[in-house]
Amino acid sequence: MNHLHDAPGTPTEAPPTLAALHAGLNARLDGAARAWLDRALDEAAAHSGIHGPISVWELRIAEAGRRCGPEYADTARMLLLHAAQADADTLARVYRQGTAAERRAVLQALPHLVPGPDALPIVEDALRTNDTRLVAAAVGPYAARHLDAHNWRHAVLKCLFTGVPVDAVADLPRRARADAELARMLGDYADERTAADRPVPPDLHRVLALTEHPATPSGPDGTSGTDGKES
Repeated sequence: MNHLHDAPGTPTEAPPTLAALHAGLNARLDGAARAWLDRALDEAAAHSGIHGPISVWELRIAEAGRRCGPEYADTARMLLLHAAQADADTLARVYRQGTAAERRAVLQALPHLVPGPDALPIVEDALRTNDTRLVAAAVGPYAARHLDAHNWRHAVLKCLFTGVPVDAVADLPRRARADAELARMLGDYADERTAADRPVPPDLHRVLALTEHPATPSGPDGTSGTDGKES
């Protein structure tokens, strides 16, 4: 039987559309920031691709924090990447050359820009870091959709190792459900922490509860349809 955790798939909750993100951002930016963003998006659309050592829209990505404010820079950068029609190779270059904040925006843009698994190397690189901002962004909807079971389980453990709340893991209940291997890994990690006289992260128990098999539906008389036996 192919349980949901055995393979990636379509998340049960889609991320907000870029149009919705753009509308929300416009409602929060002041006039000068909105005007700058409109010009930058037009530039990116008109000059997508690579032009010289660095494209003009890549310079705008670097400026986004100063122009829009740090709290809105991620969304502005995502919109610029979309306007520039950035593909997986372009995103990898921007990620590789960018600051931590710019790398986070690339990770957040993946589910909007890359339909297949081509950008998984970006996710895997972020998961090798100890930057909690990057780890949290890496376990978003793109990872939920495309990471295989082995790497996804290790991504969940990475969150526990680094203190990233498991609320950051997109589609966690679906992918963790009935995952006996994840349950084993969580149990081993909890045992290691206990043996070392170190606290077990509370989030570990939350994820462990999700790995339990779904309750068997009751029959009309209120008894289990399988008499408590697993099929």
